[in-house]
Formats: sequence, C-alpha cells, structure tokens
Amino acid sequence: MDIRKIQMSGGSSYIVSLPKKWITRNKIQKNDPVGLIEQEDGTIIITPNTTGDQIQKVWNFEVSAVTDPTFFLRSLIGAYIAGYTSMRIWAHGRLPPFASEKIREFTTMAIGQEVVDETGNEIILKDLLNPAEMPLENTISRMSVIVRKMHEDAVLALKNRDFVLAKNVIARDNDVDRLHWLIGRQTNLILNDINLARKMNAPPDGILNYFLVSRIIERVGDHASRIAHNAIKLGDCNPPEELMEMIEEVNFDSLVIFENSIRSFFDHNLKEANNIINDSLKFEDRCSEINKKALDYKAPVAIPIVAISDSMRRVGDYSSDICENVINYVTGKSENFQK
Repeated sequence: MDIRKIQMSGGSSYIVSLPKKWITRNKIQKNDPVGLIEQEDGTIIITPNTTGDQIQKVWNFEVSAVTDPTFFLRSLIGAYIAGYTSMRIWAHGRLPPFASEKIREFTTMAIGQEVVDETGNEIILKDLLNPAEMPLENTISRMSVIVRKMHEDAVLALKNRDFVLAKNVIARDNDVDRLHWLIGRQTNLILNDINLARKMNAPPDGILNYFLVSRIIERVGDHASRIAHNAIKLGDCNPPEELMEMIEEVNFDSLVIFENSIRSFFDHNLKEANNIINDSLKFEDRCSEINKKALDYKAPVAIPIVAISDSMRRVGDYSSDICENVINYVTGKSENFQK
C-alpha cells in the first residue's frame, strides 16, 4: 500500500498527491479531470474514466490447422465470460474451415456477439449488447421461469412417453446456459468497471451473489435435461402408474420450493429462506420411497426412475443452496438483520 499524507491548500481544501506511475500509465496530463467515487465502506476510488464509457478490451487468438476445434470454442466462451468487448481471431495463412464453423456456433450461443469484419485470415467479433440494458434481476427471473417449465415438461414427457417433448426440454437447456454465461460476463465487467457497477446499481458483493444463484439455477436446468434423457431411455416401457403418481407429486412440490427460494432471493426474506431449507430436508425421504418402489421392477425401468428421483431430490438441495446464499448475504448487511 502506498500511504500518503493529506495536506492543506488555501486553508480550506484538502489535497493528496497521486502516484506518478499511475499518472503515466493512464496518460493523464495537467488539468485533466479524474473521477472520485465514494464507496459504502468509506473508501474513495479515483478513475481516469470520467465519461462512464465501457472499458474496451480486445482478445487476440491465433488459430491454425492443428488447433483443437473444441478447445477453440471453449476459448471463445471463456473470452466472452471474461468480458472482452472485441475478439480478433487470426491465422498466418487462411483461416481453417472449422474456425468459421465454430465462430458461427459461438455467436448463436452467446448473447450480443456478432461478426463485424471478416477476411481470409482474420475475423473480428464485437459485443453489440449494452450490459446495462440487461438487468440482473430480469435475467435471473427469466432463467427460473425457463427451468421450472423444463421440469414440468420433462415429467409430462415421461408420463405421456412424448419423446419429441423430451428432446425439446434437452434443447432448452442451451437457453439457460446462455443466460448464465451472460450473468458471468456481467459479473466480470462490473468487477472491473466501477462506472458500470454504478449504472447497474450492482455492488461487488451483490453481483457475486447473483452469479452464485445463476450457477445454481443452471444446474437445476441440467437436472431437467437429465429427467428428459431418462424419459427417453425408458423407450417403450411405460412407467408404472403408482411410481408415476409419486414422481408427479414430488416434482410438483420440489418446483414449489424452488419457486419460493427464488422469491426469497429477490425479497431478501431471511425467515422464508430458513423455512424453505427446513422443507427441502423432507425430499430425501420422499425420493428414497420412490427408489425403494422402483427396485420392485426390472433394471430397464428401475435405473431411469432412480435417476429421475435423484434429479428431483437435487432440485430440493439446490433450492436450499439458494436460500443459504440469501441468509449469508442478508446477514452480512447488519441493518437488514432479523430475529
């Protein structure tokens, strides 16, 4: 830490000198303005960005014929989540055919990414989405709605042996993933850009809480996809009626708890969060009952049913995780403490 003493100027103004290295690195000249941003903990942030414009970061990636296509796609996703505003993909010669294919796949998956320039040996991607135009609350709410509908449709597909609906549920998991990536991207942008944090009214501890919850919701979506996969695995085997009734009942109750956990997250309701955690503990016994009943049947039926039961139990577990995040976050705000 560089410690400097406060000095008096003119009898009424307090001044402090700024480090020369910081001045040089940010190319600040005499009489240039700087912004002062006061934080809740009493610290002051000094920024050369007084316009509030988004910080521009360019990611360069050299691709060749020996580059692994899967690694290349994962790198694009990683750069997107890291918050790069532009991506330059280039090659010494012509770009290999898989590069354009994976870039098209990436732009379909990621929100706001578009190709703005392309030549034989270079492709430029740019982020056309203003992150401040996508409130975090709206994204979390949208994710939870999609995930709930996925679980409802997955069990309906299981009951009606509707393989088309089951495949549709699996496809919708991509919609949840891309919204989770967006929140991951916004998290990195906000943590590195104090002006954006102010525009979105998202303090660092708050944005991290949103990211954790979005990750949990994304995993709940994964389990809806697992239920759909297991519904397909059953093939022509119809689930026994007694098991189907138990699954429908447990699935409905698990989604009620999930929906309540999301509401407690938005409301910062400690008491409700605590009650939901207690309710979620009951799911383990109820899912165990399904598992015991499934063992009365042959393996082609029993194995997918047990997997479906485990996915529903995990919805209860993840709802409990959301509520634990609520308690941890709200308790950290002493003024919001409730007995």
